[in-house]
Parts: sequence; C-alpha cells; structure tokens
Amino acid sequence: MTQILQLLMHPLVHLLVALIAILTFIALNGLILVYVERKVAGFIQRRPGPFEVGPHGLLQPLADALKLVGKQLVMPRDADRILFWAAPLLSFAPVAICLLPIPFGPHLLGLNVNLGLLLVLAFSGLNVLALCLAGWGSNNKYALLGAARAVAQSVAYEIPLLLSVLCVAFTCGSLNFVDITVSQTKHGLLSWNVFSQPLAFLIFFVSALAETNRAPFDLPEAESELTAGFHTEYSGMGFGLFFLAEYSYMIVVSAVASVLFLGGWSGPFFSGHWWMLGKIYALILIMMWFRWTYPRVRFDQLLNICWKWLIPLSLINLLGTALIINLVR
Repeated sequence: MTQILQLLMHPLVHLLVALIAILTFIALNGLILVYVERKVAGFIQRRPGPFEVGPHGLLQPLADALKLVGKQLVMPRDADRILFWAAPLLSFAPVAICLLPIPFGPHLLGLNVNLGLLLVLAFSGLNVLALCLAGWGSNNKYALLGAARAVAQSVAYEIPLLLSVLCVAFTCGSLNFVDITVSQTKHGLLSWNVFSQPLAFLIFFVSALAETNRAPFDLPEAESELTAGFHTEYSGMGFGLFFLAEYSYMIVVSAVASVLFLGGWSGPFFSGHWWMLGKIYALILIMMWFRWTYPRVRFDQLLNICWKWLIPLSLINLLGTALIINLVR
C-alpha cells in the first residue's frame, strides 16, 4: 500500500493524471461551448437556436462531433502533405500545456512552476505558426491570405497583451500563477488587480479577442471575404481540431485573465474552484456576446486599434505602474 501511494505521489504520475484531466475538460467544454454559443446567438437574434436534436437541442453538439468524425479527410492535390496535416495538430497540441500551470483551486493545479505565466505565453504563441502552416500548406489563395492576416494580427496584438501582463507581474512581483492569486486574497475583493489595473485588464481582454481570432477580430477566417480563410481546405476532424482549438484558447485566455485580474479561485466570500470556473465562463459569455453584437472591423482598422491606441496606452500604463511601485517601495 505504501509503495502504491508513493507511486501515485510521483511527479510524473501527477503530471500524467493532470494532462488526462485537462484533455477531458477540454473535450467536454468543446461540446458545451458549441451549444452555449449557438444558444447565445439565438437569444441575441431572437430565435430559439438548436432545438431539434434532443431536448432543447442538447444533443446537437454531439451530432456535430459524430458528423465531423465520420466525414472523409480530403487534401488538395497540390498541397504540401506534411504541412497540411501538421497544422491542425500543432494548433491543438499546446492547449494542454497552457492549462497545466493555471490553478483552478487552492489544491487543483497540474504543474506549479515559477515561470508559469511565461510558459503559457510561449506555448500559446505556437497557434499562429499552425495557422501559417495551414494557409501555406493548403496551396489555396484564400487560405494563404488568411494565414498572412493571422500572422500580422498576432504579431501586432501580442505586444499590448504582453505589456498589460507585465503590469500585473510588476504589481505582484511574481510570474507564478499561485503567487499572483494569493497576492489578491489579502484584502478581499478590493485586492483584485482589476481594480488597481483596470486599463491593463481592458487592453488584455481586447488583445485576447484578437489573439483567439474572435469577432469582431476574426479577419483570418472572414467567411464573407475569404470563404473560411486559413482552414478553407480542411474537412472532417482537420477542421474539427481547429474548431476545438479556438474554443480551448478561449478557455486559456479567460483562465489567465481570471488569475491575473479577477483573483483566481478567491471570491467575495469563501474560496474554491467554483469561483474560478464561474469567472472563466463569465468572460467566455462576454466574448460570445461581442461576436454576435459587433460587426467585423476592416483589416486597416484592426491594425490601427493596436498600433495607434492599445500599444501607446499599454506603454503609458506600464511606465505609470513602474513609477508608482518605485515611489511606494
């Protein structure tokens, strides 16, 4: 019995169990968020949304998943086979690693590392490489244009996102998600970073919308212009992996925002993983609300918002944060 307990407590076993739990969580959330997004769209557009498959359309996401699994995988004749099939795998693979260092509760953590924030930022950046490979490897002009847009958009919006994250790192004095969460529990609700860094939170959230290619910043897909952008040529589970990756990255950015600005697992009373999950899904609902409310911006407007507004504001906010911290200390 002692040997079994020691085996279960081994860091490698703990990491393996955490990865399995995260992948299960991602799969279930993919089904849930597909249904929720359609219902949110229906509510905003004054229609019922999915209603036929199962009670109130609850089985519609499962039917869609079975359809994607059963569809034939087709590749264009002149496409690059390696790049074409590597792209969806590369897009989805980093998600599990990005969720490992994020604490969902006081003792609900996959991997506690001092540079957890840096780990998430590094691996989430691989998604844009996957979109670039998908567009280039498809040998399709619409896919290539979508990939070029994705690269330009990601490179631009990573700058204000990183600068807003630096403000929190300076304030808390750590890149460890657990330390950042604990630092926001000292004085209750008012110690949340969203109250001391409201501008950083706004910049982070807008940049996160652009980084996850969510409307009104969904220029890499832009169905009305590019048919489907970087994933034009993908069918079946090739498209399914891109689709699941998008919802998974929504979970990642919402979880990071919850830890950095909204106190993580801490709440106005008591603390626990339910607060963390509630904050994550509240942010995801806001992202869905934005998608079905605001029209898609033009590409020049997309870049102007970043270079003319978000980057200058984030630099001013970072300099002001550094100045205040030096004066206080």
